[in-house]
Amino acid sequence: METILTIIETILSQRSIRHYEKKEIPKEILEKILEAGRQAPSATNRQPVHFIVITNENLKKELSKGQYNKFIEDAPVTIIGCADIAPIITREWFIVDTTIALQNMVIAAWTMGIGLCWIGDFKEKNVKGLLKIPNKWKIVVLITFGYPAEHFNPRKKKPMTGIVSFNDFTNKEY
Repeated sequence: METILTIIETILSQRSIRHYEKKEIPKEILEKILEAGRQAPSATNRQPVHFIVITNENLKKELSKGQYNKFIEDAPVTIIGCADIAPIITREWFIVDTTIALQNMVIAAWTMGIGLCWIGDFKEKNVKGLLKIPNKWKIVVLITFGYPAEHFNPRKKKPMTGIVSFNDFTNKEY
């Protein structure tokens, strides 16, 4: 039971981090984060994912040219989560499968003290060109990773009754 509580506490404490220490993520920790993504379930076990790990300063600078993603430049690592859109049998699930893999990575990172932020502010065509991503791949999201250089307070969340219903959309009673 203690392990379950620790995992749930980890998930509940996770926040978006946009300011990082100038400190590299050790290779063994980065490998564990990537392994968590690799081990994620996927529809019919097709594993339609590819992760591009960006540590190159020039590439990070190029990726940080959006309005809401300037902090990419200062993050030690940015991972681009790509989904294979080619297979007909799993085409409708590729984004879900890739997101599940990325969420595994997020939980693994946070558990090891690595902060992160999901980023949707990018121009897919530009990123594909910059990183030589073939057309059969869709970029789902960019995620920055690094040791947090900011402290945060818990964010206010909607009450459970505002986001959960039982057996039909209108029933708020368990």
